[in-house]
Amino acid sequence: MRISLELEPADIERFHAALARARRAAACADEFEVIEAAKYALDHLNTADVPGFVRKRVVEVQKLICMLEDEAWALSGPERADIVGTLVYFSDPDDLIPDEIEVIGLLDDAIMLELLLQRMRHVRRAYADFCSFRAALEDDVRDAEARRAHARDLAALRTQLQARMRRTRPRDARRETERS
Repeated sequence: MRISLELEPADIERFHAALARARRAAACADEFEVIEAAKYALDHLNTADVPGFVRKRVVEVQKLICMLEDEAWALSGPERADIVGTLVYFSDPDDLIPDEIEVIGLLDDAIMLELLLQRMRHVRRAYADFCSFRAALEDDVRDAEARRAHARDLAALRTQLQARMRRTRPRDARRETERS
């Protein structure tokens, strides 16, 4: 059976308001603790009991955590704040729909994740390009000079990709960040 949800602008605005609250909470929280809370929530989530739509979005939480923890990527600015705010929201068991409600408890988390994933597709694409390039470079790192060249190349690529992702950031995401 396939069920489709249609979110009207007012519905989406509720999610944006919830994300703004989570962002404010994230601003007062230690980022390490936010990431650890998200990991804890993932570890204690029985994905076998959640609908496929939810499961697919929850898998993305691990990728977002990896992106934040990747020191070579060094994500900063509003993109990092968006992800941390989403992790705060995801980690809160008493968000719009309490997580312990069977079947639908994680539906709001999945919708929030989908909204973020769509808005941050340029960031996710840049990070995927960065990881691919890094993996290709690491095959050639044998001596000290190669490692230095690798680090320079990786830093240059990171700068280039992050500039690209910020140029292609959707206008509505820029406006929302400016409002927060």
